Amino acid sequence: MSVFKPLAKRIAATAWMRNAMSNGDALHIFREKPALQAYVGMGLILISYVIGWPAVAMLGLLAFYIGEPLTLAIGGPLTYGLSHLVFLAGLYLAGKRYAVALAHWAARKALASLSGKED
Repeated sequence: MSVFKPLAKRIAATAWMRNAMSNGDALHIFREKPALQAYVGMGLILISYVIGWPAVAMLGLLAFYIGEPLTLAIGGPLTYGLSHLVFLAGLYLAGKRYAVALAHWAARKALASLSGKED
């Protein structure tokens, strides 16, 4: 008997998990052609990854070469914060239905793994 089975039973009893389990094939929406708004949102999400740590690393190199540590101390958090805002805008534009479908699928897979009933 798995140590995680009692935990899996408690998780399965929640309303959100019951909804996820009854949702069936939630990934069917990924087979449909997304709207332009969803493409723009996914593009913004990808751009946010480029703005994040790579831009902060470049600011670090720039700060080192010009000898101004404030370039990184101020610009790093600002750049990283900007990447979060771009990510959130992309998430909003990409759409709630995609995020919910993916969360339901992931929850079903995680619960199956916890309970020892993996496909």
